Amino acid sequence: MKTLFFFLLTVFPILAIGSVAFYSYRKKVQGKSMKKILLVNLMLFLAILAIASLLTFNVSAAEAENNEAQAEQTATTDNSKGLGLLAAAISTGLAGIGGGIAVAAGAPAAIAATSEDPKAFGKALIFVALGESIALYGVVISILIMNNI
Repeated sequence: MKTLFFFLLTVFPILAIGSVAFYSYRKKVQGKSMKKILLVNLMLFLAILAIASLLTFNVSAAEAENNEAQAEQTATTDNSKGLGLLAAAISTGLAGIGGGIAVAAGAPAAIAATSEDPKAFGKALIFVALGESIALYGVVISILIMNNI
């Protein structure tokens, strides 16, 4: 039983992410729309998240049946710690994605502004740094979450 949970919680997500990455690369080479590719990636992420939460719930329910009094404390502690780690990962991941999008839009504009007017370098650098700070805020939030677990 534990081997099945190990497979579903570790090996399955790695295989799923690898297969979607391969699928995305093939579709991008074929000239397909990036919106469809990103939609497939989002659906995979939500499916893995749902499977992991269901398995965590099932493991907690099985432990509660075996030893009610002791398993309630363990399940509550394990679930809260797991949800805290999941919240920290999501805050870092989404902040990193947002920072990447901001830098992807701001850096080329900063380079273009600097090439036209070298005196605009300082102002342009501020906009790139603001985009990067979004990712740092996500890391700070995840550190705060992990300290409270």
